[in-house]
Amino acid sequence: MVIQMDEGTPESGVIYITSGAFHTAAAVAAARSVRETNPWLAIDLYTDEPKADGPFDRVVEFSGGHHRSKVDYLAKTRFRRTLYLDSDTRVVADLTPMFELLSRFDLAIAHAHARNAGRQTKIWRQEIPDAFPQHNGGVILYRGEGKAIKFMQDWSDAFHQAGFKWDQITLREMMWTSDLAIYVLPPEYNIRYRKYLDVWTDREATPKIMHLEDYYEEVAGSAAPLKRKDKGWRYFVSRLEKGLSG
Repeated sequence: MVIQMDEGTPESGVIYITSGAFHTAAAVAAARSVRETNPWLAIDLYTDEPKADGPFDRVVEFSGGHHRSKVDYLAKTRFRRTLYLDSDTRVVADLTPMFELLSRFDLAIAHAHARNAGRQTKIWRQEIPDAFPQHNGGVILYRGEGKAIKFMQDWSDAFHQAGFKWDQITLREMMWTSDLAIYVLPPEYNIRYRKYLDVWTDREATPKIMHLEDYYEEVAGSAAPLKRKDKGWRYFVSRLEKGLSG
């Protein structure tokens, strides 16, 4: 079933893809941060949860979800310029400059951080240089047409064929062998650990997208939000976590 709340198809939008009630609830909290910071962006949810309700412009229900359902639905975006976000993210700044990247690139994505972890070093069919590490699949900006959509379809096939639990193993090889125009996002567009905030200074780039597993704990009610007293992005991160993630 498709719930259509707007008319026409926006040029740019954010999509979440979830399986199960918990991750869908987390996506609702994540989507609120997009709506708060980027009201110009449309937001779609693909889910197998029949009672999904949140700040979405469209909800697309599917059946047969699994722990990496996103690989099956990235290619189904209706937006020409699409940002996929995991449900443990918070957008804390304007993303207009990010979407402008798609005037030159097919896909933009950040490096995975824990590159020495066992699953980060696994390979699928061929050896790949260490200098081309895994990329994090939780923040993916891509064109919703042409080669980028074909890439997403091929990635879905590769994921199911390879049989790995994690999708970034096949993503790495798909990117290595691809002829897509790929841009590597700077760290502020995919901040993976709270500890980075403790050393982040105003001289550095302003954080744009927080991507913390802690947000899952907050949805479950077992984690305290960040305590920030200073203004600017730090204050906004704190306000988001206190007010928008509940």
